[in-house]
Amino acid sequence: MRIAVPNKGRLHDPSVELLERAGLHLVDGADRQLYAQTVDPDVTVLYARAADIPEYVADGAADVGITGLDQVREAGVDLVDLRDLDFGRCRLVLAAPEADGVESVAAFDGGRVATEFPNVTRRFFDEQGVDVDITEVSGATELTPHVDIADGIVDITSTGTTLRMNRLEVVAEVLQSSVHLFARADTADDEKVDQIDTALGSVLSADDKRYLMMNVPEDALDDVKDVLPGMGGPTVMDIAGADDVAVHAVVEESEVFETINDLKGVGASDVLVTEIERLVE
Repeated sequence: MRIAVPNKGRLHDPSVELLERAGLHLVDGADRQLYAQTVDPDVTVLYARAADIPEYVADGAADVGITGLDQVREAGVDLVDLRDLDFGRCRLVLAAPEADGVESVAAFDGGRVATEFPNVTRRFFDEQGVDVDITEVSGATELTPHVDIADGIVDITSTGTTLRMNRLEVVAEVLQSSVHLFARADTADDEKVDQIDTALGSVLSADDKRYLMMNVPEDALDDVKDVLPGMGGPTVMDIAGADDVAVHAVVEESEVFETINDLKGVGASDVLVTEIERLVE
């Protein structure tokens, strides 16, 4: 089983970190090679350009791939979207110079648009019924309207800072994107693919959750259960040689502060809060 992962750029480190957190540890130093073996002898990592990963998976060079939704849409290949991995969030937007005062997509009819995503851009304008001349560029897209190469651009933005620095304003949103796990249709149901998907999902499920352990007098147990906002009923265990019981529960990190105060108010003591590495639901 071969997983294609971005070989560099802003998506590389988060992708490798997610695999590591999921238990698919890589061989030391392997990130400088084309391939990396994981601790699972049946799973190998293939490093490739994020833009090439959709084709690698579609053509069979890899069985699954981790890359941006924008890259898959641009490649135009038919892949199964297994899971949103919840990082690398950005938007593909249509933007024009602030001084031009462009307020609608229709204003680009008959004009020129520069982009690194010609296929996505073409589909967007076709859906809008707007005819434009698309110029494909390989970098510095935001400069093209200022050197008379284009009337506007379609480009990736995360915070909008680069657009503002180049005196560009968003006219329309073309696509919302983040990093996903993709597979071919013939491998999507493979047992090993399912294991990888489950492992990555368990890491995402554990994010922003905390594991609470506490001692509770038996006569206060019902009150404690009412307080806990966890995923389900708490786990209750006897404590040898004590009248109290041990209560364990999973709660959202954002609720920990208030929950602990409420628990103490109904008699819980020795409350311990720990992080959760993985949570298989």
